Amino acid sequence: MGMKSLLPFAALFFPCWLEAAPPNVLLILVDDLKPALGCYGDTRAKTPHMDRLAARGMRFDLAYCNQAVCAPSRFNLMLGSRSTSTALYGLGSRLRERLPDAVTMPQHFARHGGHRTESIGKVFHIGHGNEGDPQSFSVPHFKDKVIEYLDPASTQGGQLTREEALFTNQKLDQIRSLPRGTAFEAPAAGDEDYADGRVAAETVRRLGAAARRRKENGTPFFIAAGFVRPHLPFCAPKSYWDMHDPAKLPQPEFEEHPAGSPLVARKRGGEIAAYDPVPERDDAAFSPELKRRLIHGYYASTSYVDAQIGRVMDALDRLGLAEETLVVLWGDHGFHLGDLGIWTKHTNYEQANRIPLVIIAPGVAKPGSSTRQLAETVDIFPTLAALAGLPAPSGPQPVDGVSLDPVLRDPNARVRDHAFHCFPKQKLGRAIRTERHRLVEWKTPGAAPETAEIELYDYEADPLERENLATQQPETVARLRAILARHPEALPMGPPAKKKKQP
Repeated sequence: MGMKSLLPFAALFFPCWLEAAPPNVLLILVDDLKPALGCYGDTRAKTPHMDRLAARGMRFDLAYCNQAVCAPSRFNLMLGSRSTSTALYGLGSRLRERLPDAVTMPQHFARHGGHRTESIGKVFHIGHGNEGDPQSFSVPHFKDKVIEYLDPASTQGGQLTREEALFTNQKLDQIRSLPRGTAFEAPAAGDEDYADGRVAAETVRRLGAAARRRKENGTPFFIAAGFVRPHLPFCAPKSYWDMHDPAKLPQPEFEEHPAGSPLVARKRGGEIAAYDPVPERDDAAFSPELKRRLIHGYYASTSYVDAQIGRVMDALDRLGLAEETLVVLWGDHGFHLGDLGIWTKHTNYEQANRIPLVIIAPGVAKPGSSTRQLAETVDIFPTLAALAGLPAPSGPQPVDGVSLDPVLRDPNARVRDHAFHCFPKQKLGRAIRTERHRLVEWKTPGAAPETAEIELYDYEADPLERENLATQQPETVARLRAILARHPEALPMGPPAKKKKQP
């Protein structure tokens, strides 16, 4: 579809656009961000800038990632494909080894909309042996740190820590021999002393250049700006810690595994144990002081990244770009803060999978609106393509997402009756989330259905997931498994099969 044929569609969607080009796109990606935001009803959060962003668009109250870990979730976003359709399940999964001809969201916008595509900060996951996907963008990626400390005492005198090595692809075969960095620090520092401040500054600079190009020749931009906090370590300037009274922050209400949950679904330790002073033994208890400090660090880090997002949105307004730019605020997955006795992510439970999702679509989505339409990360790609008047994504990778455009126009419209996500452990857990229930089926891909272990949770009766109800409610299990059976069988976990050479 050529540019001229796009213009009638554009006029229908955004009558305020410049007639020479489709809308710009600004993706704001935030690592490990759960809906612990004022706009989502968290009264303890200090997030005025994201709250104002949400007031300009539609808030999705039941949005879910497709896999609760960084690299696969970002593949889900950029491909419109679920992990079960691509087998890109791991932090070290390499997109082009599995799908060499995949067309990512920025590539789609460049090809069909003429967008200049740019990435700043954490967009694709880089680290754990992964190098991201440079070919997705028109210009080289602006990379900054994920793991960053200012105080040498946080790294045992400036040593390379385990997580720093993982995220910079250093000494990957020696990780356990390296020291642990601290889980938090709160120095008297400026915003740009940490990476997210520098990412905000670079994004503002890129927006200025994009505004000039838009004025000179009509070139639209597609900018993905990725922020790393509140990902561990919780390192943020002291001023953001001081915004919160730790005694008033929420503490976990239920810290046991759900009664009757299968062993494969459970988690202790993991990522959190890579940081000092967290106990390294999976069965070790956290002191009340440690739990409070970690939760304080998460809220402080969220307030810090909120301020950086505010700088970006202020620039969008100052440059006169707001009315012709689609904006998405997206958390790559949720985060456990001690609920069920779990910290970080890597589960199929609610806190790891529910995410904030806000879409600003001037002239389409009513400012300050919200919806209970279940949404998935994979829906963002087809939604933005529809809003921009571009062809729907068609691969060659499998495209599992659906456009949320009808919902943006009418919050009561429905385009799906459940959300789907997964997590791989010794078995693969495939899950569906309806407005009331979550069902998880744990089995090896390709194995018979009767080999599966099942979890069922009722969020009206038990929002804290205290008990697996699968054996008590067989009729509900049968109904939800029938919905799950509508999905194709998951691709197996493991490396891609090597292609046989032709004789």
